[in-house]
Amino acid sequence: MVDAARGREPAKPTCPQSDLTVELGGLALVNPVMPASGCFGPELVDLMPVDVLGAVVTKTVFATARPGNPAHRITEVSNGMLNSVGIPSRGAAEFRRSGLGGYAKLAAPVVVSIGGLSTREYWRVADELAGTGHAALEVNVSCPNLERSGATLDSDLRAMSEVVAGVVARSAKPVLVKLSPQLQTIGDAAKAAQDAGASAVTVCNSFPGMAVSADRREPELGNGTGGVSGPAVKPLALRLVWLAAQAIDIPVVGCGGIRSASDVAEFLIAGATAIQIGTATFAQPYLMAQIVAELPVLARRLGVDRLADLIGTVTIRSED
Repeated sequence: MVDAARGREPAKPTCPQSDLTVELGGLALVNPVMPASGCFGPELVDLMPVDVLGAVVTKTVFATARPGNPAHRITEVSNGMLNSVGIPSRGAAEFRRSGLGGYAKLAAPVVVSIGGLSTREYWRVADELAGTGHAALEVNVSCPNLERSGATLDSDLRAMSEVVAGVVARSAKPVLVKLSPQLQTIGDAAKAAQDAGASAVTVCNSFPGMAVSADRREPELGNGTGGVSGPAVKPLALRLVWLAAQAIDIPVVGCGGIRSASDVAEFLIAGATAIQIGTATFAQPYLMAQIVAELPVLARRLGVDRLADLIGTVTIRSED
């Protein structure tokens, strides 16, 4: 397959002596690289060798169909992107009937992202997906929740725990929990997810932000505000990954501004077991495969035979 953007085939890993495997809450991955929810679909199979990825993550699935937010949904900001897509969904039944099969053909473990505007909606989606060919679920508890006046579900740890425990009870597969960056104590949220039975947590969703047109004196996005992602949020996300990893015993999946193999290493060193890439793939859909190809070389440069040996090795200097 030829990379349409650059006229060349993305390279595959060429250093078999380097062990890139990681263990994610009972899910064995050939490497830690996967797309973030909403940033990947089976239609990208012609732009990159999907089989080199550790896993693929679907767009978030809701119980019933929803159209998403009004245009404009995406705009560029300094060193990143602002989006308010609103997570359009065809509904869980239609996803099971006509959507999941496209992911299942990709020769990589499929993590299905599920959402809900109420506690029971999450459970309905988990019930609908029971027995299907996915490898894991990722519970997006950073969606605005109608039962709590639009606040993200993970801002109420008791409610989040109820959702997660219910999904875990309905799933025979590992359950990841995707957290919001708006939490005052992300460690407490990660611990609550762990106590509710989660196999891992994903840290983190996009950061709330806004862009305004000076000429029109209007927001750039049709919904007014949105989520900031891209390189600008990487230092913020790294800190949250580090805090979450210190608070729990289950793995952390790091997400936020990753666009190189070195970025992946930084997230692993900070405490992540695996990572997700989102914004960078809009401009470079082949990027994830390129990063996977570069990881063995990076591992050798950092003096490890197993990439997993980097996980949680950051040293914080303290003054006596």
